[in-house]
Amino acid sequence: MNVRKSLLFALALVAVLALLAACAAPAAAPQEASSGEAEAGGGEAVTVKVLAMQQAGYTPDEMDEIASRFTADNPGIDVEVSYLSYDELYDKLVTSMSGSKPAYDVFLVDDIWYAQFASAGWLLDVTDRIPAEVHDSIFDAAWDITTVDGKIYGMPWMLDQEMFFYNTEMLEAAGYAAPPTTWEEMEEMGLKMKEMGLVEYPIIWSWAQAEASITDFVALLYGNGGEFFDENNQPAFNNERGVQTLAWMVDSIEKGVTNPSSIASVEEDVRSVFSQGNAAFAMNWSYMYELAQFNEEESQVTGKVGLALMPVFEQGKAEGIVSSTIDGSMGFSVAANSDHVDAAWGYLEFLTSEPIQMEFSAHLPPAWKTAYEGENLQKLLSENKSNEVLVPVFTEQFKYSHVRPKVTYYTEASTTLQLALQEALGGSKTPEEALNDAAAAIQEMAQ
Repeated sequence: MNVRKSLLFALALVAVLALLAACAAPAAAPQEASSGEAEAGGGEAVTVKVLAMQQAGYTPDEMDEIASRFTADNPGIDVEVSYLSYDELYDKLVTSMSGSKPAYDVFLVDDIWYAQFASAGWLLDVTDRIPAEVHDSIFDAAWDITTVDGKIYGMPWMLDQEMFFYNTEMLEAAGYAAPPTTWEEMEEMGLKMKEMGLVEYPIIWSWAQAEASITDFVALLYGNGGEFFDENNQPAFNNERGVQTLAWMVDSIEKGVTNPSSIASVEEDVRSVFSQGNAAFAMNWSYMYELAQFNEEESQVTGKVGLALMPVFEQGKAEGIVSSTIDGSMGFSVAANSDHVDAAWGYLEFLTSEPIQMEFSAHLPPAWKTAYEGENLQKLLSENKSNEVLVPVFTEQFKYSHVRPKVTYYTEASTTLQLALQEALGGSKTPEEALNDAAAAIQEMAQ
C-alpha cells in the first residue's frame, strides 16, 4: 500500500513508537475452552450475561459474532449480550449491580466509574488472574483505566479520546491551507466562513447537561493551562484559567461561532450536525471519523473530513502546551458476585485478547502494544480506510490526553459541574459564580 511508503507512514510509525515509550503496559490470553468446560460442570448450561454499549467500539453485530465464536469453542456456555447507549449505561449498572445477585456477569465500565464500583464491591479483583506476559503486552495507560489503588478490576478494551474534526472543503474555500492550532485561530477562521456564507455556525459542541459537557470543558481547560482537580483530588477548575475557559465558551455562543444548539447536544447530535455539512469544526470521539468520512448513508460530507491535533488557547500555547484532549477509555469487568465467575472471566479474556482486538480493529484501536509493532502495525493500518489516517493521528493525540479523577464521588461531582456549566452557558450565573459554587459543593462531597 502506497501510504506505507510515504512520509505520512514514517511519521505515523514514529508517533506510535513515541506512544509506546510513553505508555508502557500489558493484558491476557484467551483460555476459553478450559475455563468454560470447567464451569459448565458436566453439561449443565451456563449463561454469561453481558452489558455492552452500542454507541462506540465494536458494533453489536461484531460483539454478537465474538460471542458466537466463544460459545462454539466452549460447549455448555452461552453468552447473552445486551446493548445500551452510553448515557443509559451508568444508571442501568447501578440499579442492576447493587443487589446481592447482579443482573450481569460481565459489563462495560467507564474509567470514571471504576473507583466507585470497586469501592462498592461490585467488581471482581482480577489482579492474580492476569499472566505477567499478558500484562506486559498492554499499554500502561490502558491498565490505568481498570486499576484502582494498585488492584486490577477488569480488562482494558476501548482506548478512546476526543479528537478534532474539520471540513476540508470549507477550510479550503475560506483560503486556509491548514486547520487551526489554537481556539482563537478556530474562531477567526469560523467567523470568516460565516461571513462568506459557507456555514451559519462554524462549530458544534456536546454541551448538554451530561458527561459530554465535562469532557469538552476539561479538554479546553487543560489547553488553557488549567487543571480539573489538583494533586490532592480537590477541585481546581474554578481558578483563573477555569473561569477564562468557561467565559470563552459563553462568548463563543454570543459571537455566533458556536451553534447555540450545543447547549442541548451530546455526541450523536454533534455527529449529525457535522455530517450534514452544518459545521466546519467539531470535537467528538474517534468513532465519528469513519462514519463521517466514508459512510454515505450516514454522512453528506464523505471525503471532506479532516483530523488534526486538538487546538489549545494562545495562552496555553505560549506556555508550551502542544495539544489537549480528554481520555474516554473504558474496560470490561466481571461482577464480583457472579454465579459464573470462571465462565465470565474466560469470555472476557477472549473478548479482549490480542487476536480478537486485531481482527476487529476496524472500529476500535487495540489496547495491546504488540498491535503497533511490525507486521501487526501494517495490518492495523490496512484494516480499513479509516485507520490509515485515524491511527497516526490517534497515537499522536494520545500523548496529550488527560484523565478525569478517580474518586468514589465522581458521578455526583460531575453532575454538579454539569449544572454549573449550564448555568453559565444559559446566563443565570457568571462563569466565576457557577464554577465557585460547584467547587464548594464538590469539596463538601470529599469530606
